[in-house]
Amino acid sequence: MANPRSVRQHRSHPRQYEQNRFVYPVLSRRSKGISIGVNLNPDKVCNFDCIYCQVDRRSESVTQFVEFEQLFDELAGMLEFVSSGEIFTDPRFADVPAEFQRLNDIAFSGDGEPTTYRNFDEIIERAAQLKASLGLDAVKMVLITNASMFHRPVVQRGLKLLDENQGEIWAKLDAGTSEYFQLVDRTKIRFQQVLDNILEASRVRPLVIQSLFMRVHGEPPTSEEIEAYIDRLENVLESGGQLSLIQVYTVARQPAESFVAPLLDEEVDTIAERVRTRTGLAVESYYS
Repeated sequence: MANPRSVRQHRSHPRQYEQNRFVYPVLSRRSKGISIGVNLNPDKVCNFDCIYCQVDRRSESVTQFVEFEQLFDELAGMLEFVSSGEIFTDPRFADVPAEFQRLNDIAFSGDGEPTTYRNFDEIIERAAQLKASLGLDAVKMVLITNASMFHRPVVQRGLKLLDENQGEIWAKLDAGTSEYFQLVDRTKIRFQQVLDNILEASRVRPLVIQSLFMRVHGEPPTSEEIEAYIDRLENVLESGGQLSLIQVYTVARQPAESFVAPLLDEEVDTIAERVRTRTGLAVESYYS
């Protein structure tokens, strides 16, 4: 049986580690190892205001400024700290199961949508150069994104750099209908824009789709909503898109909204099985 402490660690994603502002280590249940998070939105800028997010804020502006030198000093130190195994002498990570004691990736996520950063491509390029200089070519670079900004040239350049540097794109899709999308993600971004961006990006490289389902005011998503969501996945495939994995999961950390609650494990599994049966795609389930 897994140590209860290590099981709980995936619920704790602190955005600061020691004195860091931008870079933090996470035991990631989806990465199955240590993920080094890069928070490009310490100002909490995001163009979504998802009801399940643990960050209580809304902002529609573009992140203008990140201290490059501080960010990359922090990233270089964290890459060495984790890849050397020294992190596992820290009491907070000492109980990590042996099979998870590995550096899996650098993940661009954090307190907001990372692709809102105006020099997103420069960040990706320099991070790739840094990991190569440390002999960590095999370490993945993961973009965790709501897919709302893929159409911007600076983001498209960043995605191309990810493709060239062991990159993966994990795009969020939490709905099948526009109405449910607005209920869950609360944004002025049109649902069709997100769908179009996912399709266009997936025509270039395989995407991982991350889909969080939950209870809203005590009610899970309807069967019709799940069918509509699967329709969206099938539309990507039928239109020439590539999907390497679907991640079906539920709330694991305390959300900002009190009316949001996790699904039961069996409810998550039911959704995952419906996706697997209809699409034939690889699907993984993650629970609260």
